[in-house]
Amino acid sequence: MQALYAQLLVGLINGSFYALLSLGLAVIFGMLNIINFAHGALYMMGAFVAYFLLSLFGLNYWWALFIAPIVVGIFGMILERTLLQWLAGLDHLYGLLLTFGIALIVQGIFQNYFGSSGLPYAIPDQLRGGMNLGFMFLPVYRGWVVVFSLVVCLATWFLIERTRLGAYLRAATENPTLVRAFGINVPRMITLTYGLGVGLAALAGVLSAPINQVRPLMGADLIIVVFAVVVIGGMGSIMGSIITGFALGVIEGLTKYFYPEASNTVVFVLMVLVLLVKPTGLTGRAA
Repeated sequence: MQALYAQLLVGLINGSFYALLSLGLAVIFGMLNIINFAHGALYMMGAFVAYFLLSLFGLNYWWALFIAPIVVGIFGMILERTLLQWLAGLDHLYGLLLTFGIALIVQGIFQNYFGSSGLPYAIPDQLRGGMNLGFMFLPVYRGWVVVFSLVVCLATWFLIERTRLGAYLRAATENPTLVRAFGINVPRMITLTYGLGVGLAALAGVLSAPINQVRPLMGADLIIVVFAVVVIGGMGSIMGSIITGFALGVIEGLTKYFYPEASNTVVFVLMVLVLLVKPTGLTGRAA
């Protein structure tokens, strides 16, 4: 049973990263209609920013949680202003190809300077050790990742679905001309939304650094699974991405325990089954 609980914990950890990354993708696609294939590279950049802050400036993990999403978010906003804005109104394929190219360039630059091996990033002292729950031993940092990711996901959902700012964001994607009539700068709002989406990816990168180490290809290993999560939950669905991310992480963990050979494909099998039954995803709506 301890092995089962351990795999469930691993599944929750992976689900936390799936949820944060798919949430950022859902925000970008739902608000901007861009399929952001550079998301994995920006997740990796978040981890590297945390590493640089510690190794070059002596700023610890807690500073990285705050600074890395801002730095990567600003980088994302520059990308949106200089490249992605010219794709407005074009087919989704153009955005996919452009962001895929950006991902290859970013990963290639980091791989050229840092190689493919992982760089260590220490767990902060406050989150070291573990707790004996009776039925299993819970590392404190892994429990922190699950709880913090869930809080961030729910806060983002609340911001977009339950606040005036979120209402403006949704309106700007559906009827930008009407929103401009109220004096709102729609291009600036779109840029900030893209920055928010990639900032969530960077935050996931910081959370992942002490567990998975900092590697140039850490995003490439994850992005395909995250896209599957977004498709299952429903393209552009905020809550669908959150629920599906955590659920698929747990399902993947259970599969590793009961039938390890299928653990790498179970997400894609579920994606095919969901698309056969409901092509718009579990919580998606037809166009």
